[in-house]
Amino acid sequence: MKLSIFYCSNCLDGTEFDRISLEAEGVEYTFISLPCSGKADLLYLLKAFETGADGLALITCPKSECHYLEGNLRAPKRAEEANRLLDETGMGHDRVIVLPMNGKGIGEIVARLSAFREKIRSLRA
Repeated sequence: MKLSIFYCSNCLDGTEFDRISLEAEGVEYTFISLPCSGKADLLYLLKAFETGADGLALITCPKSECHYLEGNLRAPKRAEEANRLLDETGMGHDRVIVLPMNGKGIGEIVARLSAFREKIRSLRA
């Protein structure tokens, strides 16, 4: 199983993932840093699935704390559109999830990614 993780480099340092084990049996992660989650263009999201991703998580800044005004407000709309298109193609919906950062830090994000991973695993079965 392959999961793509797109994350805003303003709210998360890529080395955060190194410190926390995201390893799970048979899961391959791809991490893509973005200057802003609003830069997660629909074509980028769909390209991840075209290249073999089974699921995609988009990590954004906390609500109303975007460094580029509204990027974290655009990201969920693009994720919705990607899910709609994936459903239309027969892959099913809910393969793209948006995870806003909050005061609880990376620990909560990792827990939510684990739950998402299990959801995607059940969709593949």
